[in-house]
Amino acid sequence: MPRSLVVKVTAGSDAPERCSQGFTVAATAALADVDISLWLVGEAAWLAIPGRAERFVLPFATPMAELLGTVLESGTVTVCTQCAQRRGIEPAHLIGGIRIGGTAGYLEEILRPGAQAVVY
Repeated sequence: MPRSLVVKVTAGSDAPERCSQGFTVAATAALADVDISLWLVGEAAWLAIPGRAERFVLPFATPMAELLGTVLESGTVTVCTQCAQRRGIEPAHLIGGIRIGGTAGYLEEILRPGAQAVVY
């Protein structure tokens, strides 16, 4: 059974260390050939907009744009439907390869046999 990890990041620039930790775990899993799915909720949703990850700076951390790119190369990135709506984010606003999805999709992913889920 393939290894599967679903990472939900609930913070953005409002809690940069927590946000960076979630992205770092997701990118590290992607590099380890883990089936990775990254969910961006709350303020993390803004990082799905072109240019936002490049402006996210946390000393001594891997650049956010690099982490996001690593996940996008081999995994999926999803922005919470309600979080996107509350922020006026539409699919056309997103970085290529990022999608908008709801709770049913999240539950489907975390309930798959062998899946592990973590929240940051």
